[in-house]
Amino acid sequence: MSLMPDPRFELKKVTDSEWLILDHRYGPNDARRTVACVHQMEECLVGVVWVRDLPLRVSYTDAAEVLEDVNRFHSRSRSRRPIQIPHFPPLAAAA
Repeated sequence: MSLMPDPRFELKKVTDSEWLILDHRYGPNDARRTVACVHQMEECLVGVVWVRDLPLRVSYTDAAEVLEDVNRFHSRSRSRRPIQIPHFPPLAAAA
């Protein structure tokens, strides 16, 4: 049994100041694999361009913090119970 976090998401360094967050649930040629593009703006500030529609911030202190937020968002959404839908019997036909 592994103690490592879910390796679904990866922070991949592209250049000295740019990273991609990848979702390994999708194949390497699938456009949905890229979750976000992260770029260094200042020494302790990175900006994020979200490729997916996620309700997360657009600036963080570093790229690792962006990856943590993505993992936290997806683990929280999976841990919720489904919303119960009320079920009613069919309406009686009017005679």
